[in-house]
Amino acid sequence: MLDRIAEFFIFGFAPLVVGILAVPELSVAAEKAVKGEVVYRERIALPPNAVLSVQLADVSLADALAAIIGEQKVSPAGQVPISFEIKFDSSAIRPRMTYALQARITVDNKLMFISDTSHQVDPLTDAPQTILLKMVPQASAEPAEVFGQSWVVEYVDGIGAIADPRATFRISEAGKAGGSGPCNVYFANAKVEGQSITISNIGSTFKACAPEVMAEEKAMFEALSKAASFRIDAGKLIIADKNNRDILRFGAAS
Repeated sequence: MLDRIAEFFIFGFAPLVVGILAVPELSVAAEKAVKGEVVYRERIALPPNAVLSVQLADVSLADALAAIIGEQKVSPAGQVPISFEIKFDSSAIRPRMTYALQARITVDNKLMFISDTSHQVDPLTDAPQTILLKMVPQASAEPAEVFGQSWVVEYVDGIGAIADPRATFRISEAGKAGGSGPCNVYFANAKVEGQSITISNIGSTFKACAPEVMAEEKAMFEALSKAASFRIDAGKLIIADKNNRDILRFGAAS
């Protein structure tokens, strides 16, 4: 009897052990990379503190800010041609969507070069890419254009597109900013130097609105407090944070 029990334990459990050993490992998402170089035509050297930022973005939706799939920053940038390699999860790439590379070079958070045309790319191919940048005039009129203009908020980081209720933004040469938020009137201090912008000491009235409206207003105020640089592109005022990530977009009020 004992011999039969021993035989059962020896031979009866062997298939279970084999089955456990045969379980395949969980698959890991495939990592891909877009490689290439960044160049510009101007025959000038970059300063030693220049920073290159290259992003792979989903630009399928024309009415929304691009969704960033991957990014690489090269600091210090060195001199052109500057090589880059953006690693990303291939599962983030969807069929029938449009993807593009966008790049910029900044010096002390001030924009020096930017890719001003759409550089569309198939992220799943291995073809090397060359991104041509255009120099941004340092004596541009953009600061004057931003002063005194009433802007309507179109996009807020963390929320997305905002159309209603209407929210505005205005900045003066005297260093004051403010407007109407989705719920409350707000005010702040502002400092503009070249293409750098800082918004501080944001305050507002204390009106209470629907929870979703208050969430939009909170996100808008938080984005304003993170402002580091701005640019005016096709009549739109776009504000970026210290990492050169676009966090606010405004259209000119009619």
